[in-house]
Amino acid sequence: MLRTYLWIGVVACWVLEGGATFAQPADVRMVTVEGEGAKYWPVWRGPSGQGLATGSYPDSWSATENVVWKKPVPGRGNSSPIVWGDRIFLTTAYDSGRRVSLVAFRRTDGTQLWETFAPDGRTGRPHYKNGHASATPSTDGRLIYAFFGSRGLAAFDFNGKLVWHQDLGDVDNYHGSAGSPLLYKNRLILYQDFDGGSFIASFDTATGKQVWRMPRRAFVGWGTPVAVRVGTRDEIVVSSQSSVTAYDPETGRELWVCDGNSFEVIPTPVVGHGLVFASSGRVGPTLAIRPGGKGNVTKTHLAWTSPKGSPFVPSPVLSGDRLYTVNDMASIVTSFEALTGKVLWQGRLGVAQREGFSASPVAVDGKVYFTNDQGETFVLRDGPTFELLRTNHIGESTLASPALVDGRWYIRTDRSLFAIGK
Repeated sequence: MLRTYLWIGVVACWVLEGGATFAQPADVRMVTVEGEGAKYWPVWRGPSGQGLATGSYPDSWSATENVVWKKPVPGRGNSSPIVWGDRIFLTTAYDSGRRVSLVAFRRTDGTQLWETFAPDGRTGRPHYKNGHASATPSTDGRLIYAFFGSRGLAAFDFNGKLVWHQDLGDVDNYHGSAGSPLLYKNRLILYQDFDGGSFIASFDTATGKQVWRMPRRAFVGWGTPVAVRVGTRDEIVVSSQSSVTAYDPETGRELWVCDGNSFEVIPTPVVGHGLVFASSGRVGPTLAIRPGGKGNVTKTHLAWTSPKGSPFVPSPVLSGDRLYTVNDMASIVTSFEALTGKVLWQGRLGVAQREGFSASPVAVDGKVYFTNDQGETFVLRDGPTFELLRTNHIGESTLASPALVDGRWYIRTDRSLFAIGK
């Protein structure tokens, strides 16, 4: 555990249990979407990469209240919507995964504009909560990139034309494939952990050509990598089975590894206060790691760890000085003091249920939103005590995470796409 910290000049020196110390890097932050894309929601968890939005958004809705439009979504899928300009994109699947596609909607009125199917290929057998279209696509405003598991990685233009397709081989995860591609500069970075072929790889966004591919030791996992800037060095951080690992984005070389995760890990890490926060699945620990190390950093860079209660599926959200997680095995939300790991408060969200939350939370306008699989969104005050402001019922099952743009929520349910706004 982190015991004390001392400010010496402009460098923080952290004292760990056992007496080990290490210096705080000058700057640690998520590599976020910049330029025009920062106005939209072009990637998994939005331009911040960690479920944060700015502006004013309605905090109350139902199946009819504050519904600007509602449109049917063809097929079945749990990928989250992304937004660029007047377009919304998501993936879907038909016939038990024998056909998978990318679908485009017009943001102003929800009209479906086009649907393009991926090339034929292998069909896996995923868990019923996963499905065949779980990975959220990414866009840089030029192309839309989508991962379809054993069907490969594909890029489409804004008119729905398939531009390139990369066959990645058989991605044989026992609950099916998941994990969204990370858009980093002019590269797509994807990792897949499964028995017999785990890898992390980088692809050129213009051509789909593989830039590098490295084997991984883990053999199960469904997460999404993040890009972290540590001073002048960028790191690709992966939280998966048993450990959190950082890679050089240019070469794929392993930079550091921190042990402590549990067996099955899905949540995407978040970044702040000089730390990477990685929640371990199946109510395991949450790790707070200082990036920028070398080799195995478990004894030198692990600032704090929670004993248990982490989410299995939803990612954490970091808002200001507070880190929020939901234990989706018991419907318990926990607020931590991000810097030290001190538990500030806990509260129950609805009825206790096993694996009851899948969508990752978002924080906006002084509130934090948690949505369970029944489509109930719990609106909490982003504050020092547990304060449930209201519960919104959309009336449909919801496993996908929302997108927030220009004062509107875009929420995918099991059969619909909603625009929520005033």
